[in-house]
Amino acid sequence: MSLFAFLTEPFQYPFMLNAFIITVLIAVPMALLSCFLVLKGWSLMGDAVSHAVLPGIVIAYVLNLPLALGAFAAGMVCALATGFLKENSRVKEDTVMGVVFSGMFGLGIVLYAAVPTNLHLDHILFGDMLGVSARDIAETAFIAVTVTAFLGFKWRDLLAASFDGQHARAIGLPTRLMHYGLLAAISLGVVGGLKAVGSILAVALLVGRGAVAYLLARRFGQMLAVATGVAVFSSASGIYLSFLIDSAPAPTIVVIMTGLFIAAFVRTLVVQARTGARLA
Repeated sequence: MSLFAFLTEPFQYPFMLNAFIITVLIAVPMALLSCFLVLKGWSLMGDAVSHAVLPGIVIAYVLNLPLALGAFAAGMVCALATGFLKENSRVKEDTVMGVVFSGMFGLGIVLYAAVPTNLHLDHILFGDMLGVSARDIAETAFIAVTVTAFLGFKWRDLLAASFDGQHARAIGLPTRLMHYGLLAAISLGVVGGLKAVGSILAVALLVGRGAVAYLLARRFGQMLAVATGVAVFSSASGIYLSFLIDSAPAPTIVVIMTGLFIAAFVRTLVVQARTGARLA
């Protein structure tokens, strides 16, 4: 086999092409959401929603409803319950999130064990991007376009509402609507990533890209662009590398993204050291 044939072999299989398409599709909205989560300190919210979708998926299966609908509903219940408990108790937000998402995840496991189902738990938790269908790609594309359009048109308003709510209300922005709109976008993003990376690894996509961009960018608009580039690169290269080394695609994507974060962190240390040396 020639070197060219070896390097292009992954693109000769339809299941690999589908994996590339669905993962890159969801990479963009996940990257945009990641920037908001990192700056707002909501990383645990992404973790909470990604774990909490399991009972919604099982209930939707029992009721013969679209699994994505059940996952989205469960994600919103988790987000709304977290906000309600935080506002009406002395418990801190991170503690509330831990209680809510662990409780819902536990409920999902109990329901999964109690209900006869053809669903594979591994596919729900870790994704099945190599087994996606045209319907899965179309569903993910719809979610990706919806979330990306919302964030693309409203990112300035969301930024204002997130970091200076008093000023946002003074200029007439519906801050409460913006808050729940962002929560809905997070839930949709997790639902879109279920087929590609599953509920467990979705949190890595919701945090890692924004963390890398935060280290490299100085302005929020630049941060969005860097996060998107990191998302597309890590997704495409992770799938490609997983084929060459015969590993699972989703964890490989996460490993590459973690490597990019380490590289960005080292670069930041080097820049700080050089700047300090000049100042000295």
